[in-house]
Amino acid sequence: MRDTAKWIGLSAFIVAADQLAKYAAVQYLAANKAVAVTPFFNLILVYNSGAAFSVLSDAAGWQRGLFIAIALVASAWIVSLLRKYPHQRLFALALSLVLAGAVGNVIDRILIGAVIDFLDFHALGYHWPAFNVADSSITCGAALLIWDALRPRRKAEG
Repeated sequence: MRDTAKWIGLSAFIVAADQLAKYAAVQYLAANKAVAVTPFFNLILVYNSGAAFSVLSDAAGWQRGLFIAIALVASAWIVSLLRKYPHQRLFALALSLVLAGAVGNVIDRILIGAVIDFLDFHALGYHWPAFNVADSSITCGAALLIWDALRPRRKAEG
């Protein structure tokens, strides 16, 4: 149980960092349209009522409940996997990152009805969709899940 608590604690830390970053972004960027940090990176304030890449953001509002339900079911499933496999370090780390991202974004959806995005990367006139710390956590966790699934297993890991 201690190992499971460690992974949940990591998720909680990332959720706190995500929410703090979003709070700072709202406080600072509400008065500023966009802040150029580098020639390829801006801070902007975007409220995304859709999913990744703003999919369904122009829907009539029904998507909010759907995305909240999906995130809550996924989070419960991830916690059950963390309880079952806490000693598989890479797998548990990946799950903790995905859990943190799901919870961070579902908090926004519940409290304000949309996810706060503020990181804007661009090059040669093309912009990557704005994202946040929770999105980064989900992306890194998903990449680690793929890596964990593809790496060769030792006999002891079976």
